[in-house]
Amino acid sequence: MPLLKKTPFPLVEPPEDLEPKHLVYQVRYTKEIFHDYQEYVNRINLYRQRIWTCKISGKANLTYEEALVSERLATEKVQGIPKELMEPALHIIQFSMLPLKDLADTISAKLQEHKYVGDELHARRGDIFFPCKILKVVEDSNGKTSYEIRWLERNKKVSETSVVNGDDLIRKKKLCSRDILKSFIRESTYRRDPWVLHERLAAKHGISSDPPEELKDKVSVLDGVIIDKKRKTAGEGEESGKCKKKKVEDGAEVKDLAIDSKSEDKQVELIKYPIEDLLVLPAADDPVFTERPLPSREFNVPMDCVGDLLLVWDYCSSFGKLLHLWPFSLEDFENAISRKDSNIILIVETHSAFLRLLLKEDGDHYFAAQKRNRKSKITLLNWTEYLCDFIERIGTPDLSASTSTIKRGHYGLLDIQVKLGILRELVNEAVETLIFRKKIDEYVGQRQVLGATLRGEVLEEARKKREEKERSKSEDVANGVSNGHCMVDPEGLPCKLVSVNKHSSQNGEVVRKHKSEVSSEEDHTSDKSDNNDSETASKKSGKGQNQDAENETGTSEEASKQMKDERRLPTEKRSKDQRKEQLNREMEKRVIRTESLGKDRYYNRYWWFQRDGRIFIENSDSKEWGFYSSIEELSALMGSLNQKGERERALHKELEKFYGRICAELQKRSKDLDNKVAVDEAVVRRSTRVRAIPRENPANSYMRYVNKWKED
Repeated sequence: MPLLKKTPFPLVEPPEDLEPKHLVYQVRYTKEIFHDYQEYVNRINLYRQRIWTCKISGKANLTYEEALVSERLATEKVQGIPKELMEPALHIIQFSMLPLKDLADTISAKLQEHKYVGDELHARRGDIFFPCKILKVVEDSNGKTSYEIRWLERNKKVSETSVVNGDDLIRKKKLCSRDILKSFIRESTYRRDPWVLHERLAAKHGISSDPPEELKDKVSVLDGVIIDKKRKTAGEGEESGKCKKKKVEDGAEVKDLAIDSKSEDKQVELIKYPIEDLLVLPAADDPVFTERPLPSREFNVPMDCVGDLLLVWDYCSSFGKLLHLWPFSLEDFENAISRKDSNIILIVETHSAFLRLLLKEDGDHYFAAQKRNRKSKITLLNWTEYLCDFIERIGTPDLSASTSTIKRGHYGLLDIQVKLGILRELVNEAVETLIFRKKIDEYVGQRQVLGATLRGEVLEEARKKREEKERSKSEDVANGVSNGHCMVDPEGLPCKLVSVNKHSSQNGEVVRKHKSEVSSEEDHTSDKSDNNDSETASKKSGKGQNQDAENETGTSEEASKQMKDERRLPTEKRSKDQRKEQLNREMEKRVIRTESLGKDRYYNRYWWFQRDGRIFIENSDSKEWGFYSSIEELSALMGSLNQKGERERALHKELEKFYGRICAELQKRSKDLDNKVAVDEAVVRRSTRVRAIPRENPANSYMRYVNKWKED
């Protein structure tokens, strides 16, 4: 069975309630049965990924079916090993500590020397070696071995027999290649370091399953399974993370080994997340996941046309300035494309913008228009002529049948699939133009400059933070020196910092006094102050007013400076954040291509377009679409994602990144919908006796579209 990340992948059990009348889906090469079509598609998509490994040959980056074929071919090659060579090879494998490559080379060298009855090799006859076949191994009383052989002709016809010594027999080619021996080793063992044979396989060939003396301090036997002593768990009967026991049916040869994952004991290992989403199982430490909301599927166009609708609208919105096409909302475009009118300005301007871009290219479209003497300017009256020329030139059969309807002036009567198909072809042709490529190159250069500017500002900000941190540390040290803290002098005696002598040296000298000296000086100072109280009282009374005025002035200046600093810091921070947001917005304006936010565990893609706000969901087979249009649905979606899976973890990260902007767009959209409902209710409730100017219905906004960027 193919391996996924070096571990067996369990197959789905057949449904218990399966009856002959049930309609089911079956995977051809695994025979798995599914009732649900979505589960069947998800499993097929998983099998088609190049993440599988052949268990026997070790080949990686295969699909599941390719891995099955590789295992079958490797098994057939292993079956080519003669039975007489299996026992000596198994003796070499048992409890070997060699790496796989070295072990295969050792077996190959030993088998080259091994000779058995029925072996075909070459024997010396005179000075020339001829092919022969061993008929019997003869040992004399002295322990010397000789071989009775039969000489073979080129077509392997039987001829006379002879007895030769072992030195006269040679093997001109290897019995097995290294790859076959590697597969043989993997197939016959259930663990490595050391290599250990399957229990029944070793018993069948009389090979001991007890570890040798030199390995008894490293491994031990538990329930007939060799495990590492360091990895042995406390529970009885448990196995280590990499130790597995594979059972072999009685009487089965090594070449017929087909070990099922169901017969393996459960593997206890620490899983490192994230992993493949479909392999994530419920665990006790999982958070409480919310139920994923059902997406809305209310589209005005058929479900199979939603992808083309989003493609065309996103291109028109992203490259509107290049097309000289004023932006319009997705709802207006959807309503306009689904109408049967032939002269809707939004549709006319969209087609005309693409046709003008193709005519500027001076390519096939331009020369074809010149041959037909078309007018140089595309207008409301002649745009269908250019459109018919375009359809005939691309030669798509599904679209060519619509030219007669367009020429009669009934473009609006075309099916929505045909309308969007024409626009899709216009987008494909526009992407191939030299004008578009130059614009993309320009955007790429501008994005690189903006990205370098943004990275430079981030690095500069980080440098300033480091400098401020170092400056604050130095200030803390200086403050500690000048505040008179109790410290220890170089001789180890406690002292008190009194002053810093800046004149003694360039760096300043700290003047220390021991505690005894400080205490005596303080006592002397207190006595002296008591005697001179009367003298100092008059001086203090004279200077008190001046000192108070100076203190008040200094305090007010410090307070005003502190207030200014406090006001400046938020302003600087706000300006830096605004600068980053501005650079990011400028980069987003230069769109190169729209990428999806990510995929969930079932490979459904999630799309967010900045000019619409909704989250669109594309099914794994691109046949069904839906959308979320509220903040509650967005929060429920994020709460339903299991971050132990690779895809859902990446999707959750992207949703967190754009969460604020998506919520802002969704709020704006909900307000617009509320205004639309209010207008509709106002129109219904207006009294017929009051002659008021009718309000414009927002649902018909596509009818009032004006292309403000139209070329003159």
